[in-house]
Amino acid sequence: MATIRTTPARAPQTRALSAGAPAPTTMRPSAIWPGLILAVAGGAAGLLGHRLVPQLSPVLVAIVLGVVIGNVRGPSAVVAPGLAVASRRVLRTGVALLGLQLVLSDVLDLGWAMVLVIVAVVTGGIAGGLLFGRALGVPPGRRLLIACGFSICGAAAVAATAGVRRSEEKDVASAVALVVVFGSAAMLLLPAIAVVTGVDPVGAGAWAGGSVHEVGQVVVAGGLLGGAALQVAVVVKLGRVLMLAPVLTALTWADRRRGAEVEGAVRPPLMPAFVAVFILGSVARTWLPLPGPLLDVAGFVQSGALAAAMFALGHGLDRTCLSALRSREVALAAAASVLVALIALPAVFLVS
Repeated sequence: MATIRTTPARAPQTRALSAGAPAPTTMRPSAIWPGLILAVAGGAAGLLGHRLVPQLSPVLVAIVLGVVIGNVRGPSAVVAPGLAVASRRVLRTGVALLGLQLVLSDVLDLGWAMVLVIVAVVTGGIAGGLLFGRALGVPPGRRLLIACGFSICGAAAVAATAGVRRSEEKDVASAVALVVVFGSAAMLLLPAIAVVTGVDPVGAGAWAGGSVHEVGQVVVAGGLLGGAALQVAVVVKLGRVLMLAPVLTALTWADRRRGAEVEGAVRPPLMPAFVAVFILGSVARTWLPLPGPLLDVAGFVQSGALAAAMFALGHGLDRTCLSALRSREVALAAAASVLVALIALPAVFLVS
């Protein structure tokens, strides 16, 4: 195994999650195993929780479990290196394999009007989130993570965005916590609003898919509305997940442009490798006759990798991180949730 480069030991809330961050010190490969094994165990627990209660997303189970264990155990230098690997490299593996779960034709079958709504939700949600964040005084790095997480696919989008930007661990953990809280509220509130207002369940499912943050949360919201609504909700949500690749690529290109303006700066690749694999996977799933067993294995590994990565992120969400959350970040999360829901509202009338 190759030698792993890592940042100097510092307080958890100041370490950067970055694909291209400098690594001035060297760590023995064996140092990652305790934390990596813990993350894998946490991810496995998330998968087991989902198996026992299908309505629970393995990602959400893993995040909550990570938060609980992290706060009970407290910071540990023994597991920190492996958890850092899980929250970065294992996360990228999960995002890359996510492409094999996406069938482009399913999204296109919704119609071009619905596709435009999906694009508007992601682009408008990110742009609006950044503007709200600036007005509220939220630091740039944190407001970008919140905007992307709330507009695309929740915690996975937060962590994937952190993978192509120099994001502080405290920013990532805070954004993930806000996704869990506000996404969980949305998955219950939107179906309730639909029932009270008499909205068609299928249209309400499309609205939930266009506005609820996590895939697992969308499954819960769609399930509350009925089988047909659940199917539409998941397809609309997968359309938002597909937007992850162009958003990450755009962020990488923006970093390259900034790097070109700074003499001696290291410019990131045109497209991160895990984003390229994500795109190739979705293309292959759409147009190639991939065998079922291969897709089953890839889906299991993808779910496990994301759950392990989310456990690692949740483990870092300690009392210090929670206490560092300011009212302005909470206000931004609330504003971003409302904005995305409003942009997605036309979906109610486009799917029947």
